[in-house]
Amino acid sequence: MRTEILKYGRIRDVRNDRGLTQAQIAEFLHVSQNTYSQYEIGTTRFPLDVVVKLAEYYNVSMDYLVGLTDDPAPYPRKRRQP
Repeated sequence: MRTEILKYGRIRDVRNDRGLTQAQIAEFLHVSQNTYSQYEIGTTRFPLDVVVKLAEYYNVSMDYLVGLTDDPAPYPRKRRQP
């Protein structure tokens, strides 16, 4: 079964805009620099938990990171009820 490789270059753009290296982000994500590099170039799909961590780290929406919107603003969080 062949799966389409999606390239999410925006994670590289956001990282570069903040002056961070692949090694720094890889360390934050607890993956190797090579693995993170593969996420950026699209040869390896990144897991959902990685997208969540990156969105929280960069304070942007997950939709922005994967290119579904050009608005980087994160969505407001729902308040938890006691």
